[in-house]
Amino acid sequence: MSLLRVLISAARSARYAPRLAAGFVPDDDVLLDAPDERLAPALVAAALADPEPAAKLLASTRDAGEWEDRDRYVTRLATFAYSRGDWLTHWLSVAPGDPDALLVTAQLAVRRAWASPARAERLRELGPLIEAVAETAPHDPVPWRLALDHARGAHAGHSVFESLWEQAVRRSPHHYGCHVAALKYLSAQWYGSHRAAFDFAEQAADDAAPGSLVRALPVRAACDRLQVPSHRDPGVPEPRIDRAADRALALSASFPAGDPWPAEVRNLLAYVLVERARWEEAREEFGRIGVHATSFPWGAARAAGRGAVREDPLRRFLAARDRVRGELARRTPLWDTGHGRAGRGGPHGH
Repeated sequence: MSLLRVLISAARSARYAPRLAAGFVPDDDVLLDAPDERLAPALVAAALADPEPAAKLLASTRDAGEWEDRDRYVTRLATFAYSRGDWLTHWLSVAPGDPDALLVTAQLAVRRAWASPARAERLRELGPLIEAVAETAPHDPVPWRLALDHARGAHAGHSVFESLWEQAVRRSPHHYGCHVAALKYLSAQWYGSHRAAFDFAEQAADDAAPGSLVRALPVRAACDRLQVPSHRDPGVPEPRIDRAADRALALSASFPAGDPWPAEVRNLLAYVLVERARWEEAREEFGRIGVHATSFPWGAARAAGRGAVREDPLRRFLAARDRVRGELARRTPLWDTGHGRAGRGGPHGH
């Protein structure tokens, strides 16, 4: 790059980056995996070894059939118990048969098994526990989402997985967590291919109700394709990735900016838009995300030489926002008056 181009690029960035940052919350205000207003008090109480708010929260989701919230809360509570589990031990001691305590316990056990070098063997040992949890709440799809995750790590065959999937959708045909679990199983990283994952995700999105997060499932498949390129399975054309982003954009626009409910979908979408160099749409999506950064996809392992390296997800989120600002500023002419729009430039912009 010539010295003149370097100077012009720097001038553009200095002039337009502040304007392009409009709508972004300040870096210091961004929160990683922030709990919603229902979960936050339960986590605070758990930190004080009090399980009662968590017990009431999960019981309310079970009674009301709030399966999506229930799945999220179980996962977050188990994540908290991974490092601070005294509140869960106390809960089990006073209510050993509580279906919610057992579900969190099973989620925690599966997480610990996944982290073990002997993952498949450890997971197989948990089969009876997961079956028992499913029996305690016969209408709940969340134990079946857990069973699907368990089966993937335990190297269960397709017939076993299909039978679990049938049980899951019988309880909740459009449960987002179960669909994500199935998508992972069908991914090129596990027992399928990028093409199979896209086929499944697109069909599920077509069948989902308006406003359902399942409508954004293809963008999860697109994120997988971008993060885990496969020389064995190069058959997903780039326009299919862009169509997945377009679907997710339509869904994201239907929710208020800053809404925590679609936060992970919006983070996935922002990641894909950045990778596809759709800068203006990425800027708008980061604006919709607001303070709600999520560990996935920013915390996913990235290839590094012969291995993989995990980076700080919040740092990667903020770096992606900065990249979007910089790319838009670089594409804005020095004489731009603010009436035009930059951002569909770049090799993949459209």
